[in-house]
Amino acid sequence: MAQEHEAINLSQGFPDFPVSDVLIELIHQNMKAGNNQYAPMPGVPALRSIIAETISSTYHRSVDPETEITITAGGTEALFSTIAGLVSAGDEVILFDPSYDSYGPAIRLNGGTPVVVNLVAPDFSITWDEVESKINGKTRMIIVNTPHNPSGAVLKAADLKRLEAIAEKHDLIVLSDEVYERIIFDEEVHESVLKYKGLASRAVAVFSFGKTFHATGWKVGYAVAPAVLTREIRKSHQFITFSVNTPVQWALAAFMKEPDNYTGLGRYYQRKRDAFLDQVKGSSFEPLPCKGSYFQLLSYRGVSRKPEMEMAEWLTKEHKLASIPVSAFYMDKHDDCLLRFCFAKQDDTLMRAGEILRKF
Repeated sequence: MAQEHEAINLSQGFPDFPVSDVLIELIHQNMKAGNNQYAPMPGVPALRSIIAETISSTYHRSVDPETEITITAGGTEALFSTIAGLVSAGDEVILFDPSYDSYGPAIRLNGGTPVVVNLVAPDFSITWDEVESKINGKTRMIIVNTPHNPSGAVLKAADLKRLEAIAEKHDLIVLSDEVYERIIFDEEVHESVLKYKGLASRAVAVFSFGKTFHATGWKVGYAVAPAVLTREIRKSHQFITFSVNTPVQWALAAFMKEPDNYTGLGRYYQRKRDAFLDQVKGSSFEPLPCKGSYFQLLSYRGVSRKPEMEMAEWLTKEHKLASIPVSAFYMDKHDDCLLRFCFAKQDDTLMRAGEILRKF
């Protein structure tokens, strides 16, 4: 619809600025060097090794690159392969809406049943007592996502500790979608499941190079899990993808040796978030708190009471600015008059979007 109406596209979550020239040159070098055939099914060993080193320095958790790290075709494949490997017919999986739209279909495709707990706006917090009330003998897994898409909320240490206690008490697997791990703001700290011993022993953490290095179209991610879970994930991964783009893996292995290539990402995107919020000032759109990811929610209650889908279509068609209705991320289509805007865009793009928003 954004293309059809020549609208500024702040809907889909992808950057409109270039990938590092250094990283592109590394891919070219590896292509020229002949690294163009199938990679090993679990991933290029050099890439898995540098990931293990990065996890150790970031989360103070030792992981075995041979048995606990699997390179996947993006974060979405990591999520799907995990669910395919670990969820069976009749299993129930708890997830939190609004949620990334692959979770529910992946669960259903593998015979499981999604059990939804709605997050509590405006801070999109989890009511853990409600979560525990949903657990029964069929519950196999809980899916969490921090920093959160679409809200930009982040889980706190207290959330991870409560999750750890619940998972241990009920013997549950935790699938943790952490693809925005490096995009976190305002001195917040990313609380990975890998930081917590009890969680790390029963959790699968999913990450994305596409999000970290502005290259969503390359579709390279990875899953980190104990060996006993990784074995099952790889059984699915082998027949879904088998292996991932070889020269890109070699290039990422070299690029990650320099921590400056990823440690400053939060500051970079915080400037983008703040630039977008500056553009919203003077409008009747109200920003909700955003602590991570590259998405900003705006309430339009001061502008209109149209349903979210209708509002998003109207804004795209009539005012040439595309966003995503947050109701699209709810199984029950819950509607709070909220739209999601992606601010991973060039400053000029954000300025032009701001001009439109300030008309209201």
